Amino acid sequence: MPAELLKGKPVAKELEKEIAAEVAALKAAGINPHLSVVLVGDDPASAVYVGSKARACERVGIGSDTLTLPATADQDEVISLIDGLNDNAAVHGVLVQLPLPPQIDTDTIIRRVNPRKDVDGFTPENIGRLLLGIPYTIACTPAGILEMLDRYEVDIEGMNVAIVGRSRIVGKPLAALLMQKARGRNCTVTVCHSRTRDIGFFTRSADMVVTAMGSPGYLRGDMVSDGCVVIDVGVNRVEDSTAKKGYRLVGDACFEELEEKASYITPVPGGVGPLTVAMVIKNTIIAAKGD
Repeated sequence: MPAELLKGKPVAKELEKEIAAEVAALKAAGINPHLSVVLVGDDPASAVYVGSKARACERVGIGSDTLTLPATADQDEVISLIDGLNDNAAVHGVLVQLPLPPQIDTDTIIRRVNPRKDVDGFTPENIGRLLLGIPYTIACTPAGILEMLDRYEVDIEGMNVAIVGRSRIVGKPLAALLMQKARGRNCTVTVCHSRTRDIGFFTRSADMVVTAMGSPGYLRGDMVSDGCVVIDVGVNRVEDSTAKKGYRLVGDACFEELEEKASYITPVPGGVGPLTVAMVIKNTIIAAKGD
């Protein structure tokens, strides 16, 4: 029996309705939530992603602006811009779009963002607080994954979970979230990566596999057990002469093989992606409330 698809768009729409109601309540209380995005350079993928965030903000009534610097900008220029946003009481959320040009140290820039305005959940303080279970904001993709699982009522409590990929954007924060002593979590987590000797050994033993390697079709059908939950975070471009743009988007999971073995699976595109944007605006509301 084919796996049930975990589609992100319906969940994102539900979230946006709830967020819009929260925005209206905040505005009635005299708080106008605002997100500022810092974009350095003209990377096409970054521009598309920034545009999607701006449209999401508009749909729910959050104010937003994009502050663009040229690809030649130096680190001091970026720091100065972030400092100004940190000091601006009218700005509740600050997001620095990654990747940054090579002359700019990403870690330095991320550390510069006020943790209470950090809607990406990437600052050291928020990552550290996440391990303790008391973050101000949570990294958006991991938060979106859990939001999706909760809303589809996929019971993952106590599961053995294999995460393939150890980035600070997905793998590490997701591991911290899943292992929390909390209802609906309490998972036993294994984080696999490029130096893991036999990734298949761990994925075949898992009740849920999350793949975020950036490798098209890496996770194959013989690498998971029957009934496994598969969450595919990968978004990869592969050449396709039959496609209008000359390429198509695929995930890290070999969908055709896995949909016959998994109980649930996320498609690419249309799976986790929409939830990442939705969690950016949710984090902006959290920041505006100042809880």
